[in-house]
Amino acid sequence: MASGRMEFHAYSIMQHANFAFVIPNDVEMEEVFDKSHYERERKNLILLHGLTGTDTDWLYGGNAQEMAIQYNINIFMPTTGNSFYLNKGYTGGNWADYIAVEFPEYIHKTFGIEFTRENTLIGGLSMGGFGAIRTALAYPDRFSACIGLSAAIHLQDVAEEIKKKLPGLMPTEMLLGIFGDPDKLLASDKNPAVLYKKLKAEGSEIPKIYFACGTEDSLVTANREFRDFLKKEGADFVYEEGPGAHNWTFWNKYINKGLGCILGKGDTK
Repeated sequence: MASGRMEFHAYSIMQHANFAFVIPNDVEMEEVFDKSHYERERKNLILLHGLTGTDTDWLYGGNAQEMAIQYNINIFMPTTGNSFYLNKGYTGGNWADYIAVEFPEYIHKTFGIEFTRENTLIGGLSMGGFGAIRTALAYPDRFSACIGLSAAIHLQDVAEEIKKKLPGLMPTEMLLGIFGDPDKLLASDKNPAVLYKKLKAEGSEIPKIYFACGTEDSLVTANREFRDFLKKEGADFVYEEGPGAHNWTFWNKYINKGLGCILGKGDTK
């Protein structure tokens, strides 16, 4: 197992960018529950943090090392600030380009690891859950599947908070800086539903979507609405709910379920 933290100068965001990584390159098979994962090519997972998070969240709050071992996946965890993984439209603020393009290209150059659509997944929690779903749909040629946990896809609520200057977790000015004009938000490419419809109309190959939310999570309504949208569109997706709130107890359980859904059983517990 190779693991650690690094930083490099990222052009897309014009700053030194930190990331953590776990590469299961010397795993003892006695540790592995489902050895069939080692009968295929190792896959790559870009794993995103939530609001106020960092690259170490999935190491210390989550179980990234065990996931890497059980599922035979390289896991790369970037720090991205409170960007919601969106492009601002100028060099220095293009967080989506950083995650989907520059970050994996740097890893390839540094580690020699190939990123293809077929071997690359993206996942995340909360803000990172939104980022995983939205990034996969914005760059469908780079990701075959995504996992969104407690995804912050409540864009209707965000638009209302901005317009009415409602008190919330994030200041109105911060939301405005990230999402822009609230009257245009739901029809913009920041909205995963808009991206999905575009790909479907084009006949493009669409990444498989797995997402889950706890029944005691304030984001569950928005996740159910996205579930209903995908069901109406005939999408290839799996949505799950279970008892739980917006916390690591839920995320650690359902990241395993999501990986199991996409890659096979593998059980980390």
